[in-house]
Amino acid sequence: MTWVDDIGAGPRSILFIHGHPFNRSMWQPQVDALRDRHRLIVPDLRGYGDSPVLPDGPVTQEQFASDLAEILDERKIRKAIVVGLSMGGQIAMEFGRRFPDRVEGMVLAATFAEAETQEGVADRLRTAERMEQDGMALVGCEVLPRLIGKSSISAMPHLAASVYSMICATRPQSAAAAVRGRAMRRDYRDALRGFTFPCLIVLGDEDSYSSEAQGQAMQALIPRCSLAVLPRVGHLPNLEQPLGFNSLLEQFITSLD
Repeated sequence: MTWVDDIGAGPRSILFIHGHPFNRSMWQPQVDALRDRHRLIVPDLRGYGDSPVLPDGPVTQEQFASDLAEILDERKIRKAIVVGLSMGGQIAMEFGRRFPDRVEGMVLAATFAEAETQEGVADRLRTAERMEQDGMALVGCEVLPRLIGKSSISAMPHLAASVYSMICATRPQSAAAAVRGRAMRRDYRDALRGFTFPCLIVLGDEDSYSSEAQGQAMQALIPRCSLAVLPRVGHLPNLEQPLGFNSLLEQFITSLD
């Protein structure tokens, strides 16, 4: 499958779940850092990147989680460390809710657990329509300043260009289907209380979408959970501060021994 990178070998398997509207290439700094020590499973979600599985109507978190379970099944991977960012973090929560015995540990980056508000649902549905009508380039221009922290935009203009290219490469119909499905997502706070596996929450202090207060609230619900806040980082901590993110990830993996 050219849309699932299965890289490396080692005692543990790590499943990376990208955010919206991105693809598996967003995890390249983590792949480069971990490929010599672990088996890395890095897929494009349904409809994203090179994935041939195109959406037919809204794609829910439940559908994404089922797809990921099938990917692990095909590789005979019984249990994995699950790492998800933003929408990928919410898909990770759904995966943990449905398949808790398949999770060795979980990293939730730049995400939150609450269901969508009525206002949020309406906003997502409008955004989905705009994606289909206007394409991703215009939407990307609008969301880019919120995705990347102001410090990172100033210090790493090349990152903004790379992220924008990734957004523009996403199929509008696929992005719209995921946005509509995300508007329907459940509240994951009850599920978090039942997570018995270790968790790590990683946030940036310049994140426009996920606040430290939300991270602290999630941490309080999960029995075995730590929280890290990276300074001068927005909604893409793994790309804005890859060395810091990778250090946190490797420390978490080591803690599972």
